Amino acid sequence: MLAFFLTMLKWLLIVVASLAVLGVLAGQFGLLHGRAPQDLGVHEGKLKAPANTPNSVSSQADLWPGHPRQAFARIAPLALAGSGPATIARLKNIVIGTPGARVVTADEDYIRAEFTTPLMRFTDDLELWFDRKAGVVQVRSASRLGEGDMGANRARVEALRARLAAP
Repeated sequence: MLAFFLTMLKWLLIVVASLAVLGVLAGQFGLLHGRAPQDLGVHEGKLKAPANTPNSVSSQADLWPGHPRQAFARIAPLALAGSGPATIARLKNIVIGTPGARVVTADEDYIRAEFTTPLMRFTDDLELWFDRKAGVVQVRSASRLGEGDMGANRARVEALRARLAAP
């Protein structure tokens, strides 16, 4: 009986290790990258709604009443550090200096960036928009794939907030 148990345990470990290797290989070949949503950007004073899964945050979550992830996605906008365009320029430099980040689009009031994890190559989309009317930088960060993000998008925004507030 012990020999059978040890044999089954060995096969289970082989299967788990094989799945892990296949997952990493899938990521390295870009199979976990996902596609950028086509509706990113500012539309009628709003960024895209939060994702329907628990893997996004948005400072404009309350603009989407009845959204199933409204409470989960809610995060405060970023305070200005000087003028709006100066804050966006500073945020752009912060994003550029972040490992795994790539700025896709940037102008004086909007940034879209992609963040890619090193091992599995998952990609998240970040949007930062200087909302002149509200006097803040609205933010949305969302994973392209999966049901959850283990708090990565919220942590990313809070790290940007801390770096922006630092002297």
